[in-house]
Parts: sequence; structure tokens; C-alpha cells
Amino acid sequence: MPAQASISRRQLLKGSTGPAEFRPRPPGVNLVSLRDCTRCGDCVSACPEGVLGLSDDGVILLPVRGECTFCGTCAEVCEAPVFTTDFRLSHTFVISNACLVQAGITCMSCRDACPEEAISMQPRIGGPFLPILHQSACTGCGACVAPCPADAIHAVRKEPADA
Repeated sequence: MPAQASISRRQLLKGSTGPAEFRPRPPGVNLVSLRDCTRCGDCVSACPEGVLGLSDDGVILLPVRGECTFCGTCAEVCEAPVFTTDFRLSHTFVISNACLVQAGITCMSCRDACPEEAISMQPRIGGPFLPILHQSACTGCGACVAPCPADAIHAVRKEPADA
């Protein structure tokens, strides 16, 4: 029998039946430093790409708005110790079965949008090329998310050893 995912007390009382949706964070933010977030919004206002937002538990990265360029402006304006000096992201992306190629539709928008060339297209007999996201090359910037017409690319937490 598989282990059940745990849910918070708040989720139980709200009627949620599963764990909370994963929320990607900006570069340099981890779950420990996030506790210091005051949700003042300075980082959101300062982000030149407009990809930051606020949630009930602090600052989040909104890749549906575009790509994080790792400029560091968010960290510069933040007065709380939310942004660490390790400017890596604690998430990566995965391509789900909602991808248009699963329906036999040719699409390469994610590959074309990726500045790191972390997405390649694998040829298949009798169908469109299959997108392959190479985790080792993915920076987590989110450039591939907004152009995806099927909303098939989602952030997932990196394994603890990689985070």
C-alpha cells in the first residue's frame, strides 16, 4: 500500500484532500529563509520581469508571467533576510502528459523558449517529436512555461541533495 501524502491542519479544515500545490520561489529563497518574509511587496515591485508575486506564506515565482533572469534586484531591495547568497532555485520543471504531442500535435514552443537549451526534441516514428527536459541543464527560470499552449510544464521541488 503506498504511503499517503500528509496534509496540513488548515487544508483539512478547508476541505482539501491533498497536499498543497508546490509554489516555486525566487532565486536565493528557501523554506527556512522564507519564514522571515514580511510580505511587504518590495521585491514584487522591483522585479523588472514582473515574475514575482505574494502568497499567504511569502514571495513566489510566477513563471506563467515570464522568465526569471536572475538579475538579483529582488534580493537588493529586500530588507529582511529572505534572499540567501546561494542564488540557485530550489525547483525545476517537468513536462506533463498534457503536452500537445501526446495528442499527436506538433509543438516545439518550450524548446524554442528555453535560453539554456535544456529541452530537446526526440524524434518518434509515426508522431511528432517528443520534448525531453534535461534536469541537469534546467536553471528553473520558467521561460518555457508561459509559451506552452497546453499548460503542460509545471514546477517541482528539486531533490534535497540538489537544492
